[in-house]
Amino acid sequence: MKFVAHLLVFISTILFSNSAYTAEMKLAVTTSFNNSGLSDVLIPEIKKDLGLDVQLLVVGTGQALKLGRAGDVDAILVHSKKAEEEFVSDGFSTHRREIMYNDFVIIGPSSDPAKISNSTTTVEALGKIAKHKSIFTSRGDDSGTHRKEKSLWKAAGKDPERFEATWYRAVGAGMGATLNTASGMNAYLMSDRASWLKFGNKGELKLLFSGDPVLFNQYAYLPINPLKHSHVKIDHAKTLETWLTSKKTQKMIGAYTVNGETLFTPNAIKKVN
Repeated sequence: MKFVAHLLVFISTILFSNSAYTAEMKLAVTTSFNNSGLSDVLIPEIKKDLGLDVQLLVVGTGQALKLGRAGDVDAILVHSKKAEEEFVSDGFSTHRREIMYNDFVIIGPSSDPAKISNSTTTVEALGKIAKHKSIFTSRGDDSGTHRKEKSLWKAAGKDPERFEATWYRAVGAGMGATLNTASGMNAYLMSDRASWLKFGNKGELKLLFSGDPVLFNQYAYLPINPLKHSHVKIDHAKTLETWLTSKKTQKMIGAYTVNGETLFTPNAIKKVN
């Protein structure tokens, strides 16, 4: 009888332990969001407020969308509006919910050999870099940042696919790795402001150009549609969405700073189909 009693206690303990960790979900986020350090602030608060363990898959926007299409995550947090709208249109998410924004900036050598700091537009700045053939590091990873960069080169009448590898270097990696490469090569690059502010290996690099409206960088949350993948944890995804768009969390996002500078501006609105 004692053996049976101990066995029952053991089984109940295991069941209780398992049940304590059933509230979990997978969220694919961009490397730029993760590099900002904001996830280190939000994840513990999510666990505290919701009892929800959010497992982050840190990838570029392109890969996050692929994970969502495959049903390998329960939601994604990315920053490429056109691709997000296509994702919703294709039925892989019921909607996109805007959460926060910052902007892209152009970083480069403090000596600014291409003289972009006095440019009035992003197109002008990139045109100067291309004309001077100054070393430029691109993420080259189909991320939201990479997609934005390519669209800006196109607006400048340039095709990065035709650039010479002697000066245009595609890193094929996340924002942190690209920043490190640029620092080591004293090169130009485009970064989101949050990653730049958080970056600790600046070397001779400095922020040379910003403020153009075309550099606006919106982040949105998209829960995966259970009609496409019935196994996704849509209830947890909805719970997290409600939390991210709450007044408390939006205030928390706006209050997050690095060296006194705000990294994101919260702008959660109603569901955007």
